[in-house]
Amino acid sequence: MPRVRILVLTSSTGAGHDARAQAFAEWCFELYRHDVDVRIEQMLEKSSGFFRLGVNFYNWIQKKSPWLHKAFYMFVELLGFLNKRSVSFGRGYYEAVLREYRPHLVFSVHDCLNRGYFQLARQVLGADRVRCATYCGEFSGGFGYSGNWVEPSADLYLSRTATARDYALKLGMPRERTRVRGHLMQPRQHTEMLKAEARTAFIEEKLELRSDLFTVFLATGGNGANNHLDLLPALLPWADRVQAIVICGRNREAYNQLVHWRAEHPEFNCFVDGFSEEVHLLLQVSDAIVTRGGTTTCAKALHFRCPIIFNAIGGIMPQEALTVKYFRRGEGAELIADAADFARVIRGWMENRREYDRLRANFLKLRYDEDPTLVVRELVDLAQETLASTASGGGGSGARLQAGPFPPKPRKW
Repeated sequence: MPRVRILVLTSSTGAGHDARAQAFAEWCFELYRHDVDVRIEQMLEKSSGFFRLGVNFYNWIQKKSPWLHKAFYMFVELLGFLNKRSVSFGRGYYEAVLREYRPHLVFSVHDCLNRGYFQLARQVLGADRVRCATYCGEFSGGFGYSGNWVEPSADLYLSRTATARDYALKLGMPRERTRVRGHLMQPRQHTEMLKAEARTAFIEEKLELRSDLFTVFLATGGNGANNHLDLLPALLPWADRVQAIVICGRNREAYNQLVHWRAEHPEFNCFVDGFSEEVHLLLQVSDAIVTRGGTTTCAKALHFRCPIIFNAIGGIMPQEALTVKYFRRGEGAELIADAADFARVIRGWMENRREYDRLRANFLKLRYDEDPTLVVRELVDLAQETLASTASGGGGSGARLQAGPFPPKPRKW
C-alpha cells in the first residue's frame, strides 16, 4: 500500500511551532513507523526573503523588546487579508513543494500558514486529493489570538484548550470540525516520568544539587532571552532553603556570565546549562519555573505540575498575554515585572509556605490528563481518507493503517 504523506507547515518564530512539528513527526514514526511519511517545511523562511526578514525581526523583538510586538502583531494580522484566497508571498516555493511531494494532508502548526495555504493546496492537487488541518497552541482567546489561525475551510481544527476552541468558533470555525486535543509533546516527554527515587537520583547525581531544598527553575526559550542575572540575587538571602536550575538556550554570552556568577557565589546551590533537551526532566525536579508566556514551556510546566512565575520584565508579547491570562484567571500563577517583584514572591513563599501551596493547588486545577496518541491518529486517519479514495480509484488498497502500541519504550536519562 502507498505510504501516507503529510506536509507539516511551520516557522521558527519562537521555538514552540517547530517543537510541535517535531513532536508530531516523532509520534507518527513511533506509532506507524514507515507507513507514514512526514515532511516538515519552515515555510515562511524558505519561501520568501520578505518573510525571512519578518521571522528574524520577530525573534529580535522577543529577545530585546517584547513591548514592540504589539505593533508587529497588528502588521502580521494584515496577512489575513493578503492570503484570503491564496498565498501572496512565497507562492512559488510552496507550490513547487506541493507538486513534488503531493501530500495527502497539509498540517499547519503556525498561525500565518493557514489562510491561503489550504486553498492553494486544493487548487494545485485537487479538492478531493488533499485534506487540511490546523493545530493552534494558544491557551485562550482575545487580543493576541491571531485571526490567521482560523481558516473556516479547514477539515480539522485542533485547539489546546476549550477556552481557545471557543474563541475559534467566535471567529467562524465550524464547531463540528473542531477538537480539543492537548499539548502535542514529544513521545519521550510522556514516558520519562521520574518516580520519587529517580527524582532524588537525578537532582543529586545528574545536577549535583540537594533534594531537600526548594528548587526554582529559571528557564528561557531557544534563542536565550533571559533576565537570570537580575533575578538570581533575590534568591541569595534564602541560600539555606532555596536553590536554582538555570538554562540559557543558545545564548553563549549569558551562559558564560552565569558560570562566572555561580563561581562568585559558592554559598548558593546552582545548576547552569545552555540549551537543554531535558526540560521535561528539569521541570519534574523543580518547585516553580520562571518563564515568559511561551505556550510550549507553560504546557510542559502544567503537565509536569510545576507552578509558573511569569516573567513580564520588558513587557508581554500579545501571544504570551493569552497564556498569562489563562493561568492568572485561575489564580494559578504569579506575575513579576522586575527583580523586586520576584524577591517579593520568593519571600512570601519562604515566610509562609501556605501561600505557595495555595497557588500550586489552583495551578493543578487547570491540569488535565490526555491520550497523546489520539490527535496523531485523527490526523493520520484524515490523511488516509485521501489516500484511500485515490487508491481505490486507481485499483489500490483502502485498508486502514493500524497504529502501534502506546506507551512506547521509555529512554533512560
